[in-house]
Amino acid sequence: MASPPQDDQNAPAPPQVRERPSRLTDIVVALLFLIADAVIVVVAAMVLFMVGMGTQAPHPSAAAHSRDVPVPVWLVIWGMPTVAATSAVVHARLRMPVTTVIQALFTLACTILAVIGTRILLS
Repeated sequence: MASPPQDDQNAPAPPQVRERPSRLTDIVVALLFLIADAVIVVVAAMVLFMVGMGTQAPHPSAAAHSRDVPVPVWLVIWGMPTVAATSAVVHARLRMPVTTVIQALFTLACTILAVIGTRILLS
């Protein structure tokens, strides 16, 4: 006696394989991020420069700076590297290597700017 045909609905589903976006899509998204990231880094560097120039005392005997920095300032300074790193990880999971490299470099630039900003605020 032959066994009855198996119903396809009862068969285990094959694992889903995530297809990677096309290389052209990856490059276009990377270029858009590159432009946006460059603008963000330049503006952040200019703001840090202005803050740094504003905190320099004209004389060494000038009044001491307050070390009380509001929490939102720290969130802005260290939030950008966190968001950039998250973006790099998300694009790596989406299998977009060019965009991942751009976002990783942006993460590095944001981290350097955050360290400089921290040093300025604590000096």
